[in-house]
Amino acid sequence: MESKPFCLVLLSFLVLSCFVADQTHGRRKEQGVLHLGKSTSKPYFGVHSSLLEAIEPEDVIVTNVLIPQEGSKEKDRIDRFPGHPPVSFSQYGGYVTVNQSAGRALFYYFAEAQQSKDTSPLLLWLNGGPGCSSLGIGAMQELGPFRVRSDGKTLYANKFSWNHAANVLFLESPVGVGFSYSNTTSDYDDKAGDKATTTDSYVFLVNWLERFPEYKNRAFYISGESYAGYYVPLLANTILRNNKKANKTIINLKGIIIGNPTINFEAERAGSFEFCSNHALSSDRDVSRVLKYCNFSLPNEKFSNACKEAWDASITDVFGVDSLNILISPSIDCMKVNLTIPPKKVSILNPDPCETNYVEAYMNRREVQEALHANVTKIPGKWHECSVKPYRDFEGSISSIIKELMANGLRVWIYSGDTDLVVSVTSTKFTLQRMKLHVKTAWRAWFDKGEVGGFTEVYEGDITFATVRASGHLVPTYQPARALTLIKNFLDGTPLPDLKRSLINRFF
Repeated sequence: MESKPFCLVLLSFLVLSCFVADQTHGRRKEQGVLHLGKSTSKPYFGVHSSLLEAIEPEDVIVTNVLIPQEGSKEKDRIDRFPGHPPVSFSQYGGYVTVNQSAGRALFYYFAEAQQSKDTSPLLLWLNGGPGCSSLGIGAMQELGPFRVRSDGKTLYANKFSWNHAANVLFLESPVGVGFSYSNTTSDYDDKAGDKATTTDSYVFLVNWLERFPEYKNRAFYISGESYAGYYVPLLANTILRNNKKANKTIINLKGIIIGNPTINFEAERAGSFEFCSNHALSSDRDVSRVLKYCNFSLPNEKFSNACKEAWDASITDVFGVDSLNILISPSIDCMKVNLTIPPKKVSILNPDPCETNYVEAYMNRREVQEALHANVTKIPGKWHECSVKPYRDFEGSISSIIKELMANGLRVWIYSGDTDLVVSVTSTKFTLQRMKLHVKTAWRAWFDKGEVGGFTEVYEGDITFATVRASGHLVPTYQPARALTLIKNFLDGTPLPDLKRSLINRFF
């Protein structure tokens, strides 16, 4: 695969963002760059539906959501993960049927809180893509209780796991991702898209809560990153509308938090060029020509010749820069499966660039799948952390839905690792500017353990924006301590710490 800089990938197709499927975070992550020039969306995504079509009110009212299930809470209990000693908190894994006639079921992994599980909130995590595994990436490489060692067989503890703050539920969605499956072929191609994903995720939640009724009235929050900037608001909107339609609280949704999120396609493409220019990754001349001649509201195929020429001129080979984190020099050794026996020395604070190889090897072990209650007989092919199925997404803006969530009293936080090229902090700031929000608390530094963790600004309507200093696209991976501080304050509904409160937290 030809290597090109990511600085222009959003011009190609920004909503590849979550890891541009497996090709960015997985095997091709180690190249540190992405293929640009022509749109790379075709292998991973199908026809684009319009935003308005995706969010019509009648489309999000879901009826007959309670479905007979084969699974049960006790059958789903995970005694222990292979390669890791027993832990003090309960874990579960299994399937929830979301469409009985189609034979469609979504796989989940659930880690109860390590402290105060009976009073801690319930937090759903969604990885983006669209088509990337919340189990293989979110749980095993970011915010879950374990990480995989380089032997692909054993685990070590993540002391910054988010189940120190909440009961955390990881969902492999849409169908075809990870261990989730369907017995109906069309579910993998012409029916796949944001509407189907939102509906299935909602049906999953309602039925999962029947299996875990102790969480029915618990405060519920939705989190995710990248393309989950679409997943999360769409699902939250569906929950609110169905609560209103039923005139009761079916799901006790309190807020959403999204990291390095795709929100406004047009603003984010423009912001990506500004980010590249500001970080000396592209020349000022080339960036200014692109910004002058390119109309980002148009699809790629309708760009003018002047735009295409400026675009082509701005694409130069860049080696040694990881698009997920420009501070990292990726290893070419990760292009092959490089398991090691004995495993290499590990550190949560210094993630292994080849970690995705270890996770894939681990997830494809028979004893691991059996421990997780993954029905491998119904899953075509090997387990992969990202799917490459067609997908109907949209190049629109989700901002209006976020504003609707705010208007309904939900807590909304948006955070951004400031060294990410996939969805840059500049892109997110451009998006927020277009939302025309009124500042409530001015821009300031926030602190973690006495150090600047990033910067934050609060807007009227209970929406907080926070940067995470020296972090790339996967904030819980690159800055796990700061990510844990971030999620704790979000769930508590408290402002991010200033220096005084940070020092108090550090020493007491």
